[in-house]
Amino acid sequence: MAEDYCEHCDLPLSTCVHGNPPAPEPVKAPPKASPVTRKRVATPRAAKETAAVRTAPRRRTDKAEFKPVIVQVLQEHGGEREADLVLAELEERLAEVLKPGDHETGPTGEVRWRTAARWARKELADDGLLLAPQPGVWALTDEGMTSL
Repeated sequence: MAEDYCEHCDLPLSTCVHGNPPAPEPVKAPPKASPVTRKRVATPRAAKETAAVRTAPRRRTDKAEFKPVIVQVLQEHGGEREADLVLAELEERLAEVLKPGDHETGPTGEVRWRTAARWARKELADDGLLLAPQPGVWALTDEGMTSL
């Protein structure tokens, strides 16, 4: 079977640009639908303010409750005390404040209230009321001695 050749480029019509019909135009994607917008109804401010926000009761004592007691314990002992003794005294003073969740063991293996007390101690140090950590000793700064 003899192939026909293009008179312009001398190539077979099956491979020639001139002998092949033009490629069909690409199909255009339909335009994206615009998002549905809903008209917002303005709620009066008074209605927003009066709505009570319900929160679940806390299972553990907030670490902020430990801060004043830590400072008080250290002030009563001259501004410096061993960490274990401070924690023991905290346990006595906060016995009625601590919640059942505080007595659970955390992922570190330590009782949760002790971890919260250590975080409170760190925040006090960040606030400049306690000295930077010394192994096993919690100590107040001059500012910590005069606070409360």
